[in-house]
Amino acid sequence: MRVVVAEDSALLRDGLVQLLELRGVETVAAVADAETLLAAVAAHAPDVAVIDIRLPPTQTDEGVRAALRLRVEHPGTGVLLFSQYVETAYAARLLAEPAGFGYLLKERVVDIGEFVAALERVATGGTALDPEVVAQLFGASRRATALDTLTPREREVLALMAEGRTNQAIAASFTVSERAVEKHIANIFVKLGLPPSQEGHRRVLAVLRYLESVRAR
Repeated sequence: MRVVVAEDSALLRDGLVQLLELRGVETVAAVADAETLLAAVAAHAPDVAVIDIRLPPTQTDEGVRAALRLRVEHPGTGVLLFSQYVETAYAARLLAEPAGFGYLLKERVVDIGEFVAALERVATGGTALDPEVVAQLFGASRRATALDTLTPREREVLALMAEGRTNQAIAASFTVSERAVEKHIANIFVKLGLPPSQEGHRRVLAVLRYLESVRAR
């Protein structure tokens, strides 16, 4: 099995390469950024690309966006995301075609043999998913479904809440009473499953769910 590793931490990258070599896995390229990853896959046509989600220059989503490109431009190469983070929006898009895709969390891999077995499954068109990734993806899907139950006016109210508007400002935008806006917001909380709680601010939680749905589009 031939792999390309994309990991910006030199210590983690070299350590992973050495561990794979001890298991008979050939690393044809070990790179630190997304552009070099894309070039390496094009040059070496590996069986699998092991990719950290957050790569230079911004350390946000370069790795997962590169994974999306690889799925289109090099469908014969398996993709294994290997990260500390769960990126639900992009992962859901990658899972639209699950063959040859994996997503494992670094802190939950405790056996290199199991990691190599996951690589082999991905290389042969299978799937390797950490249960925590599945749980968070399922949760994101449920939240999106809840947002779909909002009426057009409720979504407009939620969008203005996301802009930081007060109830008074929202009422002025729609030329309605503040009481009408309060009723819309109460309905939003109910539909999103946000009961009164001392553990979190419902208005902030509703806005976060809205922003997550916008980002996922």
